[in-house]
Formats: sequence, C-alpha cells, structure tokens
Amino acid sequence: MNRPVDRVLLDYAQDKIAVVDRDGTYQYLNRAAKTILGYDPDDLIGENAFEFMHPSDRDYVRTRFEETIAVDDEFLDVTVEYRHRQREGGWVWLESRMSNLTDSELGGYVVSSRDISDRVTAERERDETETRLRELAANTDDVLWMFSGDWSELLFLNPAYESVYGGSVDAIEADTDAFMDCVYPDDVPAVERSMAALSRGESVDMEYRVNPGENYNRWVWVQAEPIVEDGEVVRIVGFTRDVTDRNRRERQLAVVDNLLRHNIRNDMTTILGQAELIADDPEVDAPERAAVIRRVGEALLQTTEKQRETIHLFRSPACPTTVDMTEAVDAALASVRVRYPAATVETTLSPELVASALAEVEVALSELIENAVKHAESDAPTVRITGTVRDDEIVIVIDDDCPPLPEFEYRVLTGDKPMSDVYHSTGLGLWLVYWIVDLSDGRIEFTTNDETGNTITVVLPRAAAPAPE
Repeated sequence: MNRPVDRVLLDYAQDKIAVVDRDGTYQYLNRAAKTILGYDPDDLIGENAFEFMHPSDRDYVRTRFEETIAVDDEFLDVTVEYRHRQREGGWVWLESRMSNLTDSELGGYVVSSRDISDRVTAERERDETETRLRELAANTDDVLWMFSGDWSELLFLNPAYESVYGGSVDAIEADTDAFMDCVYPDDVPAVERSMAALSRGESVDMEYRVNPGENYNRWVWVQAEPIVEDGEVVRIVGFTRDVTDRNRRERQLAVVDNLLRHNIRNDMTTILGQAELIADDPEVDAPERAAVIRRVGEALLQTTEKQRETIHLFRSPACPTTVDMTEAVDAALASVRVRYPAATVETTLSPELVASALAEVEVALSELIENAVKHAESDAPTVRITGTVRDDEIVIVIDDDCPPLPEFEYRVLTGDKPMSDVYHSTGLGLWLVYWIVDLSDGRIEFTTNDETGNTITVVLPRAAAPAPE
C-alpha cells in the first residue's frame, strides 16, 4: 500500500516529530523516535509523553505546554529543553519546539524534538572548566589578566591584583591606564615598551617593581602572550607572579658573596702583608704593624659576627611582631654607650612608639647609632635620635655629625642602584640594617649634608591597636 507523501517525508526527517493531545498523550510519532529514543513509534502511541520525562524536568515542561495551548487569540511558539527516557534506560536531552496551532484533522499539537545531548554535554564541560578556572583564579596568588589587543579594555583580572599591585580592579575596569599608577615610576618606560611589543604580536618576559602603598618594594615577574586572529592581535593574556622574596634572596646572596670575595680578601691581604713586613724587615716598627693587624683582625671578627646574625636572619621566617620602639632605642643605646662612653646621644621620643617589626630591629638601631658614633670626626660626637608617630607609621630619625655617606652607598642599599661586582664598599652592618627594616615591611631613607652630616630615617608600620577585651 502506498503511504501518503507527507508521512514519507516525516519519516525521513532527522528530528522526532510527534503529535500529542491536550493531555500530552502521543497520537503520532515519526521513525526518528526509534533512532533517538530506541522506541518503535507504535510502542509510544497512546502513552503520555510526560511520563517519559525526567522527574526534575516534568513539571516545568508540562507547565510550559499547558500555558502554550491555553493561548487561543494569537500564535505562540515556544522551545523547551529536557531529558527523555530511552528504551535502554538512559536519558537523552531533547530540545522541543511546540506551538498552540492545531485543527480537527491534525488531532493534536505538533512537537518537533532534536537530540541535543552532545551540545548539553559540551556546555556542561565548558561550564565546569570555566568554574574551575574561576575558582583557580580566585584562589591563586598569581595575577591572571587579559586585555584587548590595544589595551583599551580589561577583559579579565583576578582578585590577586589588588594585593600584589596595591590597586583596584574597579579602577582598571573604568580606565585601563590606572594600571600604570601602580608601577614604579622608573620602571614605567620599560613596561610601556613591553605593552607596545605585545600589541605588535611579540611575547614578553620581564620583571619590574609595583605597589605604591609598599613604597614599590614588590618585584613581579610577568609573562604575556598576544592572541592573534587573522594576522591581528585581538587579545593579550598573561600572568604576574610576586617574586619579591626570590629577588631578596638573590640580592642577599650576592651581597654576602661580594663581601666574602672582596672585603674579607682585602682585609686578609692587609694582615698578611703587615705580618710579612714584620718577619722580613728587622728595622720595621713592629708595634705599629701589629696595631694594624689587630685593628683589621678585630674588624674581621665583627664582620664574622654580623655574618652570623645575617645568616640567622635569612634562615628565620619573616614574622613581624609588636615592638616598643622606645624600649628598642634604649636597649640599643645601652650597648653603644658601653663601647663609646665619650659620645653624647640625645633622644626625643614621642609616647606610644609601638611598631610592627622584626624583633631584630634593636640590632638595626644599634648598628645605625654605632656607625654614627664610630665614623664621627670628633672624639666626643653627638648623635640625635627622634621618634614620632605619623599616621600609620613609626618614624625613627638618626642625625649625626659624620662626613656625608657617599650617594652610591645608600643608593645601592635602597635598591636604586645595582650592585656590580666591583662594588664592595658598604659593610655587612648596613646591609643587615636594610634587610631587617625591609623584612619588617618598612623602609630606610638617607639624607646627607656637607655641613650637618647625615640623616637616616627608619620608617616602620605602626602596630595595630589591641582589640578591646
């Protein structure tokens, strides 16, 4: 028997075509029901379609169907997604399109359904991957970011940016140029050149300093790649890692190595040279040569002791604690006065000088005060120490009458100048001071004057007030 042409065409359709009555009972299904669901069409005719739907989807689909066919004054066409049971017991995701169009010959409402299981699976995998990436981005210490190819639009930036750079994500979303406010001014030109290189399609691997709230003491390592489509850079992606601790360790090792290779070698050369003069020349002034040996030897012993203190500082975790700076200054003065009784030290200390710093900050103060006394040209030097509270900072200022400290000395200490292999003037004592202050999240500043000497300022975070009991 010849079948109607329309039935033949329906059976060749890839989508499942069904006719259901107002209750959702199957009146007709094409052959795609077998392909998609595993059921012969005759097995489903007379069955209620909603009974084959996943319990979690059934009420939603029923409600949408009833709402659709209830509209009779205008044409309404809706699409729903749900799970339909398969003959083998599994579930297949269907996207069904239904309308309120019907007539007496049709005997129900046409529902066209296609298998979207692959699409749903892909979307779920994509969503799960995106969720994992967002969780990773939210919990990593690295800064993950994405900009448009011309840097005009921020496409993604995780929360780590605020703690590393000290800036606001909202500020960059409003104006991408706000990023530069967090970069150390001397490093801005290099960063701008790298940004231009990325926009040209070049990769970037660089380090620079950030975070104005921490006096730009944070070093970051940045790797970035351009995303090129059809020969045009459309996006720039990258990550930023805080490498402050690594750079600090490298710098510490370089300093110690420098001192061992130069300062100690020079001192030993002096000692051995003086000893040879005493041994080879009976006419030489032996007591004078011995005094040189003794002086240089004592300096070596002091260097060895400071090296021991430095290594202990390196090995210990940097854990700032609450330090009464008045007590720390008094303790440092006590040790200096024993060694230099002729020195006068004047102190003006404000009350409540409580800082957040390493416990070794007393060692740093002692070193600074001793240097101020030791290098003075007067036999009875005067050192002035003031301590004040400035907003959220504790400021200790040490004024001396010593010859001006060479600019290169303190520029190297503060990191404004690189330490080359030929540089070995600054002793380990000042480096120890710098590291103690730096690990206390503080900073050290130097001012020199040919007439008045040197002013060394130590700035430390003010300790938080204790919580009320």
